[in-house]
Amino acid sequence: MTYFFLKNFVLGPILRLLFRPWSRGTEHIPKSGGAILASNHLSFVDSIFLPLKVRRPVTFLAKSEYFNGKGIKGALIRWFFISTGQIPIDRSGGKASEDSLNTGLGVLERGLLLGIYPEGTRSPNSEMHRGRTGIARMALEAGVPVIPVAMIDTDKVQPLGAKYPKIHRVGVVIGEPLDFSRFAGMEGERAVLRSVTDQIVYNIHRLSNQKYEDVYASTVKSRIARAE
Repeated sequence: MTYFFLKNFVLGPILRLLFRPWSRGTEHIPKSGGAILASNHLSFVDSIFLPLKVRRPVTFLAKSEYFNGKGIKGALIRWFFISTGQIPIDRSGGKASEDSLNTGLGVLERGLLLGIYPEGTRSPNSEMHRGRTGIARMALEAGVPVIPVAMIDTDKVQPLGAKYPKIHRVGVVIGEPLDFSRFAGMEGERAVLRSVTDQIVYNIHRLSNQKYEDVYASTVKSRIARAE
């Protein structure tokens, strides 16, 4: 109820007025049943504008730091994520990664839309990077389609390090669903997971027209940090 109210009567109208978001390909999203929306990740606001342009609710697996902030700002962010049905996950690796995978599978088993950023973190340089294979394993285990999504110009609304958003028009491009049912039962094979992940990232890249670098975004972040 809170999700519906915020999207349609509070935040939604304000965001539509200020940022005039446009979209293309929304007809590719199934009207019912579980599916993964696999998107590039340019900015924090991706998780706001993508659900705004999709009729059905979208659940994101959000990093736990968003739920642990202190002060008034932390409380507001925590309230927003909880109110919009986002789920905190621990991205420290190991068992935490397995738990995150199971959490995502639970969302899909309930027939919901799950939003995932295959790069694992937002791009530090507005380029597209190598995908993490967790999305492939989730898609194969759940047996759901993967729908590639490209967020356009959201990095111009809130670049890395910016305290406040800037007014700039943004877009959402949604591609045709990708069917990986031919790989059913092969979620334990690394080569298959890598192939499926690369296909997903390729389709996102094709929609976004970003420059692609075949390294993990986290590696690029570390490289930039060392150079500063």
